[in-house]
Amino acid sequence: MSMHWPQLLSRHRLGSTLEPQDTSARTDFQRDFDRIVFSSAFRRMQDKTQVFPLSKVDYVRTRLTHSLESSSIGRSLGTLVGERVIGRHGLQGFEAADFGNICAAACLAHDIGNPPFGHSGEDAIRHWASTAEYGSRRVGLLRSSEREDFLAFEGNAQGFRIITRLQNPDNPGGLQLTSATLAAFTKYPRESCLGGNRFEGVSAKKQGFTAADRNSFETVAANVGLLRRQGPYARWCRHPLAFLVEAADDIAYRVIDIEDGYRLGHFSYAEVTDAFLELIPGQAKQRERMQGIRDKKDRVEFLRAKVINEVIAQGLTCFMDNEAAILSGDFDVPLLGELPCREQADRLIEMAQQTIYCAPEVVSIQAAGFQVVSDLLERFIQVIDDVAERGDQASPRSRMLIRLVPEQFVGIDRVPSPDPYQRLLLLTDFVSGMTDSYAVTLYKKVTGISLPGG
Repeated sequence: MSMHWPQLLSRHRLGSTLEPQDTSARTDFQRDFDRIVFSSAFRRMQDKTQVFPLSKVDYVRTRLTHSLESSSIGRSLGTLVGERVIGRHGLQGFEAADFGNICAAACLAHDIGNPPFGHSGEDAIRHWASTAEYGSRRVGLLRSSEREDFLAFEGNAQGFRIITRLQNPDNPGGLQLTSATLAAFTKYPRESCLGGNRFEGVSAKKQGFTAADRNSFETVAANVGLLRRQGPYARWCRHPLAFLVEAADDIAYRVIDIEDGYRLGHFSYAEVTDAFLELIPGQAKQRERMQGIRDKKDRVEFLRAKVINEVIAQGLTCFMDNEAAILSGDFDVPLLGELPCREQADRLIEMAQQTIYCAPEVVSIQAAGFQVVSDLLERFIQVIDDVAERGDQASPRSRMLIRLVPEQFVGIDRVPSPDPYQRLLLLTDFVSGMTDSYAVTLYKKVTGISLPGG
């Protein structure tokens, strides 16, 4: 069994009954990119944490700039792979740019489901679902993947939900992206509950869709011809281009986090340049070229570009060397873990973990953000349940606070769903979609820390 490139590059749009149309202006995959760019969820990433929460320094990357940089890397990597694949298999009707545009669009959206305060926000939702006095009881009433959707809340699964349902909610399929882009976006093509079993391979590390969105992913998987893994669970082999999307993200955050750390004074010039030069062939030549660059920050940017180019080149070789195993589903490890430069690349992660991820200004705000996210969920689920179960007899407080939740995340005319799973799902849609600043502002309002005009 093997996946096949012509089907893997399917242009069929989720939720659309229209057949793909040939055009010389914009390809379907370019349209995917544009639809994501113009979505409100993408714009909100400008105020979502990458590493440094609520930073006052305008140079520091946010989720938005990180996604744009990942997308640029993904386009380069995808296009290079596309050239090789088309040449190797003699594919007709496809261009190398198609591969690049699929990767670019998927990379652009890869963090779109992250809650406020980055990974701390994800941890907060999981912690709330398992330990909060009221929330844990509510989640505990659910079963199988419906329960695990919250206990193991995952930004990747939330991202799939956003681009296929929450953006343009009146549209079947949400943004109605192509199946190729949606499959490349889904790095973890499995449901949340695995019945206590743990499977090997990076594709099974996390979940890629909620129980509510399983049918949508099954449609995508069928359209592009993903191989289904054996067993009773909803589990597939990765789309080959998902390995490139993952690699582009890995390259971006490993290199860029170090550059941001340098600009904020967490690393010395020598520490950063030595670490970057370890990843680049011909160190003596590069040091000589650096002497022609006067400003140290410009030298760091020069080396950053060189590092990215080198890792892209090695990633291309690795992908093509393993293409047959990738298509058969037998290759299931991150590309960066197989590169000749993997030890030097891992060193960048170690530097970040030892210095910037644990920096006081990072940890203190993440800790506060953890409290904000948990408390909003705990307060609002009680409000929504009260209105759902008692209607007009709900407490005045509940009937007042539910007005702070947009109708999209409650129900038509703000009548909550009778299904407890759906109520929880819509609430996490609401809270996880907040920006860092909005989450803090709303928290202050509902707790009385700040008052309008105060």
